[in-house]
Amino acid sequence: MRIRVLGSSAGGGFPQWNCNCPNCDGLRRGTLKVSARTQSSIAVSVNEADWLLVNASPDVLTQIRATPALQPARAIRDSGIAAVLLMDAQIDHVTGLLMLRERQTPLPLLATPEVFSDISAGFPITKILSHYCGVNTHDLPIDGSTVDVPGMPGLQVQTVALSSKPPPYSPFRGNPRPGDNIGLLLRNPATGQRAFYAPGLAEVTPALIELMSVCSAVLVDGTFWTNDEMQRLGLSTKAALDMGHLPQSGHGGMIEQLDRLPAGVRKILIHINNTNPMLVEDSDERAELTAHGIEVAHDGMDITF
Repeated sequence: MRIRVLGSSAGGGFPQWNCNCPNCDGLRRGTLKVSARTQSSIAVSVNEADWLLVNASPDVLTQIRATPALQPARAIRDSGIAAVLLMDAQIDHVTGLLMLRERQTPLPLLATPEVFSDISAGFPITKILSHYCGVNTHDLPIDGSTVDVPGMPGLQVQTVALSSKPPPYSPFRGNPRPGDNIGLLLRNPATGQRAFYAPGLAEVTPALIELMSVCSAVLVDGTFWTNDEMQRLGLSTKAALDMGHLPQSGHGGMIEQLDRLPAGVRKILIHINNTNPMLVEDSDERAELTAHGIEVAHDGMDITF
């Protein structure tokens, strides 16, 4: 089974269009050892012909152009994207659905009922798409059961309810529900090996550590280095945890949590905000991650398991 990282940045991408933080400015000027990134999304395939798109970012057309496997050209109109699965209803994870409106048949779309409630009302993407290709909705349970992905024989997924927050436009922003944000467990039917994906994660529970410990690879929230990162730069009044993201550094942070996993688990940070100093490849922060055996995702990264 193959996972292709289509986009590894948080919302806004890197560099962000209106941002002149040290990272964005340094990339534009060529003074930092950094690489541009599109907004976070992965694609998953068992046979490398049919792909599950996990989150549809606003950069999806750029990501498709950069990934030839997603355009197999088997017909005059074609796509390797067999279905789309949404981890949450955040704008940077769902807006790309609008870019897929030229599809010839209804788009198979998997999400929790909570996510569907947000993208059918507050941000009515499903209603908009009903005037174009349409969608075939498939509810994702959060009770630990596995789900077959339509159009992708052999691919089953399991979801895990996570502690995070729904998007700012959601009426439940201040009162999160189980199912607003999920983690995704993928299992290779041929080898039995598993991988876990959670780009938005505010808390790592003992149960989550247990789940990640039996995986070959985990791709988890790498949004902010410190809890006050945006506040110190004068870019927001909110801390990382206020926005539903566990910072990497500090007591109880993501580094400390990932250190609890067995040595054989490949540990990768994804959904990286443009302000995060670990984007700089020769930074002290990147060196600290390397010392802990933690990788930083980049666009085009491949993970096989």
